[in-house]
Amino acid sequence: MDDLALARALHVLAVVIWIGGASMATTVFLPALRRGVFGKDMLATFEAVEHRFIWQARTTVLVVGLSGFYMLWKFDLWDRFHSASFWWMHAMVCVWALFAFVLFIGEPFILKPRFHRWVHVNPDLTFLWVQRVHWALVGLAWITVFGAVAGSHGWSIF
Repeated sequence: MDDLALARALHVLAVVIWIGGASMATTVFLPALRRGVFGKDMLATFEAVEHRFIWQARTTVLVVGLSGFYMLWKFDLWDRFHSASFWWMHAMVCVWALFAFVLFIGEPFILKPRFHRWVHVNPDLTFLWVQRVHWALVGLAWITVFGAVAGSHGWSIF
């Protein structure tokens, strides 16, 4: 396997794990948590699951970023960022940057110090907002994945 095939395979595998995990959390775990399926202590349940997945998400986001940058460089695809027909390239970078910010800066330095206080004041509202933010992020990711796969195989909306 050459280096570009390896980079592409790692990139796709990491996207599947990252976006698939975020999708499962958004569509399965958070709704069940909010319905009380796991008991009354939503915070403990959320933190138990989040603690296990956050490192998978961080690792896969790093792999996606490194492999994506490597492919951009090796294939010399920088000119695609000058064309609206490659909107999905912009979307991939934006979604990646958004998730990277949330996972490496937003969650540990902005949200985590405040999260316990918010949950203790109003757990239902806090987890409603957690779920809404997850839906927004995953929705953007789904559109981006669809656009990237379709666009990389020649389909264009422009």
